[in-house]
Amino acid sequence: MTLSVTNLSIARGGVPVLQGVSFTLEPGQALILRGPNGVGKTTLLRTIAGLQPPLEGQISGEEDRIAYAGHADGLKPTLSVTENLTFWAQVFGAGGIEAALDTYKLHGLRDRPAGALSAGQKRRLGLSRLMVTGRPIWVFDEPTVSLDRDAVAMFAGAVRAHLETGGSALMATHIELGLDAQVLELAPYRAARGAVDAFEESFL
Repeated sequence: MTLSVTNLSIARGGVPVLQGVSFTLEPGQALILRGPNGVGKTTLLRTIAGLQPPLEGQISGEEDRIAYAGHADGLKPTLSVTENLTFWAQVFGAGGIEAALDTYKLHGLRDRPAGALSAGQKRRLGLSRLMVTGRPIWVFDEPTVSLDRDAVAMFAGAVRAHLETGGSALMATHIELGLDAQVLELAPYRAARGAVDAFEESFL
């Protein structure tokens, strides 16, 4: 199903950061968000993932279809790699975990507690969670943090395979992943100074 964002305005810490954002993400497509630090990439992704409400605008096609990977890896440190993936597979009712273990080369770590993994290994495990959700729209916020070159290639391969089966991907990243992806520059959507002033005045 298509993810459609129309005239979206969002705020961070009560202050508008982006306004009028519109795009469409079709099955099989990837869209990369770009912009300087602080422009609102994380806030936009969190809003689309349903973690915070927008100020105005509409998001359609996201209901129970988005799997989100943010800055935190979302792992239970006392559970093993296998137990973490099994937990998420059971939450979403999406079946087995072997494909995720294969894609991110986690078989050799499957019995190790997540808390004992390196930063890069934790990131690989955190990203592999999306493969066991069964959800077609993957949303990532700086997914390659802590990943070495080989792990970045694993991630790009996972996304490419997801797109080939009709899934879609939305991400904020400055890393070149070799994907056939559209790019949306967010700087032109910065909230106007007047919009910030009007918002602040409502609290005076």
